[in-house]
Amino acid sequence: MKKAWERERDIIQNAVPCYLQDDNEVFWEEQNNAPEQAQDALAKLHFHSRVPGSRAEESICTAAVQATENKGLIVENSEWLLEQGLAACDSGDTVAMHKYEQAIFNACYSAKKDETHPYWQQTFYDTFEDYDRVTEFPSFEVDIAAKGDAYYAGWLAQIVGGAYGTCIEGYTGRAIKQKYGGELTRYVRKPNTYNDDNTYELALLLAYKEHGKATTALDIANEWTSRIPTGWSAEEWALNHLKCGILPPESGSFHNPFSEWIGAQMRGAICGQLYPGNLREAARCAWMDASISHARNGILGEVFNALLVSMSFAESDVRKILETCIGLIPADSEYGTVVRFALEQCRTHDNYADAWQPCEEKYIKYNWIHAYPNACAEVIALWYGNGDFEKTLSACGGCGQDVDCNAAQIMTAIGTISGPDAIPAYWKEPFGDELITYVRGLKKLSIRGLAELTQEVALSLR
Repeated sequence: MKKAWERERDIIQNAVPCYLQDDNEVFWEEQNNAPEQAQDALAKLHFHSRVPGSRAEESICTAAVQATENKGLIVENSEWLLEQGLAACDSGDTVAMHKYEQAIFNACYSAKKDETHPYWQQTFYDTFEDYDRVTEFPSFEVDIAAKGDAYYAGWLAQIVGGAYGTCIEGYTGRAIKQKYGGELTRYVRKPNTYNDDNTYELALLLAYKEHGKATTALDIANEWTSRIPTGWSAEEWALNHLKCGILPPESGSFHNPFSEWIGAQMRGAICGQLYPGNLREAARCAWMDASISHARNGILGEVFNALLVSMSFAESDVRKILETCIGLIPADSEYGTVVRFALEQCRTHDNYADAWQPCEEKYIKYNWIHAYPNACAEVIALWYGNGDFEKTLSACGGCGQDVDCNAAQIMTAIGTISGPDAIPAYWKEPFGDELITYVRGLKKLSIRGLAELTQEVALSLR
């Protein structure tokens, strides 16, 4: 095999000067136009974009400031920078647009600590070892080989939940009810399976298939960079970091305003599927995966969903699962206070809407893609759905927020408990046995085959 210098030597030694036509500038244009257009398009998306599935409006530049301030930091001149950047974007001044986009992200990176902010009153868990030391995990015996239906139903329910939520994500529950005339107990359009939620779960599954018990966060990250063409918010930042050689856990914590958003929380289910009944290992798997793109409370979000799904292989009482898993999130972490607050509302209100209202009010300063309001929505939907497929799904939609992420995760637990026959035909028939994704090499999958692969990998990890 040739060394790099040998290959470069061959290139220059074999090169023959070519004829240079008079209009040589065309080659410069051909080489530069596409990157310029792509960069302009991305900057515009960072100021103004719409969610692909629901067409809800969002602004990643505005959200970056919001997310940074949620972490107890002061972003200097943020109001002025946002006003200038949005104006430049709207007027088509691309030079100014790029200038202010970079200035906004730099201001987030250099934000100063607000000593009075309640964020700094919590205990931070920066490593799995920190978390593990204060947590006593229950363990359950699960006959993985006998859980074929549970794996299939879990994946099927996740796909249903994602498809249900994709077309209504980014709106309040109130707006959803007004638009569709009450509780949403149907797909509001022809459903499809395109979703970024399962994208990252597939990457993790492939890493574990190849590396087994020795799998590392870097192994999973390598699947990201080779298979996932684009990301958003925390995942976009992480992918950029990884390609620049910033590896986990720094890829998730460095210069990442979105490190406590929902991106890790939305992919915890697969960790529970790989370690059914083994809550500690499910949590460790989730922590490792989350560290690629998130930190602190963002990581705890993935741990929480991993615990829910792992325990669902061994316990059928949804409220018991919920209470147990909430108890495994440190009470002195901010994420721990969030899920406990939501559980308290469930215990003191008669219906999910009344329980949701104080959660929505308490976390009003958080973006609809942040982990906190969505963790509340998960807790409420699980509690009031109480194991019923359609009631859980409907309550999840009724809370609004990042509905597809929430529904996909909690419905995995419901499907695992109930089995495929408990999923009404209306919800599953549109997909047959086909999962369509935008993951390189996995554009079209058999749902049953995916379930079998997940079970096979789980068996190899025993």
